[in-house]
Amino acid sequence: MNVRTKIMIIDDAAFMRAMLKDILVTLDYEVVAEGCNGLEAINLYKRFKPDLVTMDITMPEMDGIAALKEIKRMDPQALVIMCSAMGQQKLVVDAFHAGAKDFLVKPFNKDRIAEAIGKVLISNVSK
Repeated sequence: MNVRTKIMIIDDAAFMRAMLKDILVTLDYEVVAEGCNGLEAINLYKRFKPDLVTMDITMPEMDGIAALKEIKRMDPQALVIMCSAMGQQKLVVDAFHAGAKDFLVKPFNKDRIAEAIGKVLISNVSK
């Protein structure tokens, strides 16, 4: 039986979610949920309990870093990879301080996504 890794995608841009979903499906991951802001991220995380989350930083209603902090409060073992078009050093540092396991810069690169997810999942198994 093939137990695929369940991933949740959170991004306010529908085309970015679609692009990332296409890449993840090609890499044989299962996309279990998609959301467009931090509040949805929290509710969907509770409902689907994904193995890993990709989350945009800049979103309406609640940004990705605030959502990440809340998800980590609910589940300290949560694996979250932050995504942003802005490779600003402060946002990257804030994301890691909040508990992000890696950081992807948009536009997405399939090899970089595969590397980041693989690294995060392997580091979690070795704990």
